[in-house]
Amino acid sequence: MATKLNIVGEEAITAGGVHAAARRLAGKTVRTPLLENQRLNDLAGGRVLLKCEALQRGGSFKLRGAYNLLSRLPEEVRARGVVAWSSGNHAQGVAIAARAFDCPAVIVMPADAPAIKSEMVRAHGAEIVRYDRYTEDREAIGKALCEERGMSLAPSFDHPDIIEGQGTVALEAVEQAGEMGARADQFVICCGGGGLTAGCATILEEIAPKSDIFIAEPEGFDEAQASLKAGMRLTADVTQKTICDAIATPSLGLLTFPIMQRRVTGGACVTEEDVKQAVAFAFKHLKIVTEPGGAAALAAVLSKKIPTSGKTTVVTLSGGNIDPALFSSILLEIENKA
Repeated sequence: MATKLNIVGEEAITAGGVHAAARRLAGKTVRTPLLENQRLNDLAGGRVLLKCEALQRGGSFKLRGAYNLLSRLPEEVRARGVVAWSSGNHAQGVAIAARAFDCPAVIVMPADAPAIKSEMVRAHGAEIVRYDRYTEDREAIGKALCEERGMSLAPSFDHPDIIEGQGTVALEAVEQAGEMGARADQFVICCGGGGLTAGCATILEEIAPKSDIFIAEPEGFDEAQASLKAGMRLTADVTQKTICDAIATPSLGLLTFPIMQRRVTGGACVTEEDVKQAVAFAFKHLKIVTEPGGAAALAAVLSKKIPTSGKTTVVTLSGGNIDPALFSSILLEIENKA
């Protein structure tokens, strides 16, 4: 039989849990740089500090939560393997973590996931099960695989260990900002299901309680902001297509939503043009390769959809797994418009 998740509610997610996750991740994940760029500061009218999770192992912040979750599974449970669903970044995080613990991993991935993400998941030894993201339910497929194979589920965002692992991004960023003589007035976070946002919000309540938190979502998938305004979890139309596949989630999680309700100040909805400009800016001025979903927060700042004048703003560059063809087409398109 599959191992059931032990989620007891929002109270299980704490700043202490984020600190504990940081200790587990020490030496297993990269303390990614917090970069500052004068060109970006001039455009923003303040200091912008970029937390470069595109430089994390696996190309995104997702390894943090995945490794934290797997490290806490009982050894005999972990040995039976884990199942995850993901468009690619969480998939790689789980695959890398599973390989570290020498346990099997099965990843439910959309048939149209970027080829680079699929290739890297296989390279880390995980099995891929394909599905149609527009007509099939990935969660149902994943849960069925758990039952069939006796494996445990490693959700992409809605689990205390995942959320606390992702919170180490903000823990590091605040420490690094202090080393730079800065104090963050606000965080701008790329948001899909809310795991990164909820984790960062949890630790920020303790270490930077006066920092505002803003989320950035792609046009058509801004259900998080709509949910926060409505006071209930709403669902996006997942039949839409977007280049921001990494954060094109149907809805916020049962665990992430109440944390975000309590802590998120506001947000921005970025267009595909905004995102392309951000991808090109990151490459030209920062020498960083970002994927569209991972550049959403930067896009919100560059498009001035989140005020930054006179403030110190920490921005997550949350992922860098972009297909070379898409990347080159974006750079060419933006160059031709210049």
